[in-house]
Amino acid sequence: MIKKGSIAAIATVFMMLLATVPVEAAISENFDLDDNYYTVYGGPQIEASVIGDNEYSRGDTVTLNFGLVNKGVISGFESEKDADTAVDTVLQQSEMKYETQAVTAVGILATLESDNPYIKVKSGPQQAGTLEQGKQGASPTKFTIEISKKTPAGTYPLNLNLSYKYQNNVQVSGDEYDTSTGMVTNQGVGIWYENATENQTVFVQVKNEPYFEVTNVTGNLYPDEGGMLEVTYKNVGEEPANDATVRVSASDPFSTTDDQAYLGNLKPGESAVAVFDMDVDETATPKPYSLNSEVLYEDTEGHDQISDSVKINTEVLPAEKKLPGYQLGTGIIFMALAALFVVFRRTKQE
Repeated sequence: MIKKGSIAAIATVFMMLLATVPVEAAISENFDLDDNYYTVYGGPQIEASVIGDNEYSRGDTVTLNFGLVNKGVISGFESEKDADTAVDTVLQQSEMKYETQAVTAVGILATLESDNPYIKVKSGPQQAGTLEQGKQGASPTKFTIEISKKTPAGTYPLNLNLSYKYQNNVQVSGDEYDTSTGMVTNQGVGIWYENATENQTVFVQVKNEPYFEVTNVTGNLYPDEGGMLEVTYKNVGEEPANDATVRVSASDPFSTTDDQAYLGNLKPGESAVAVFDMDVDETATPKPYSLNSEVLYEDTEGHDQISDSVKINTEVLPAEKKLPGYQLGTGIIFMALAALFVVFRRTKQE
């Protein structure tokens, strides 16, 4: 019998035959779970670690690979019954073989949880198989997480919950001893499993790095006309961005031959304005639009980097909202011509 902390017994008992016993051998009618030769102390202990890098950028969706190792030990045995007969000796030896399996974690189910709103776990519970003592999982246990673009840099804990069954109690039985083979011919074994859970904390790191947001957009854009779009970029990250250049991706109904603008060096909290000369197709529907842009910069170690996509929200205005330059100019010309005509007639009459 094995004792393990405060884990509640589930009283699941089933019978199985020893490999050395023919399948047709009968289970002894005297089978009794209370008749044990040993009490065993110890059990499985699963340790989990993140395989590879655990440092990521805000906005990333990544797969975490967990390695699981069973470091459980049997801390001791206690004899509960002496072997007084040849049958007892055989049964005692058989029970000892089974008792050594008490440190095997059977049917591991892993669940990853996040208590932080910035990090979401996208994967459900994962089957991790059975782990014997000292063994590592044949393949990593995988979970996908999503890191919000608003996540501040820092270290974030995740809760890894592991549940499994382990062997709590073994009792062997039999009373028919074959002197020629030294075996109990009607030997049977009963195994009692318990549920166990382990909770571990693992950590992921969100990098210190530049991060860019658009804080202001100005410029009037109309169908079939070009216009200047002024976009303010702010470094809301934790590290400076050196020699930064922004590049806009113009898609229908926009086009441009001027898709890049220089921002310079931006320390955390600093802003710079980029100006883009945009053209708008004459068939463009007046409504809000979103353009994609990205910032190319040099990090503090001198490496070239490209930011995540930064959205530029703008709008194509209805044509009638344009300043009436053409109509006003035409009206002034007609009024001037009319005035000149009146003056000309008066001069001629005089």
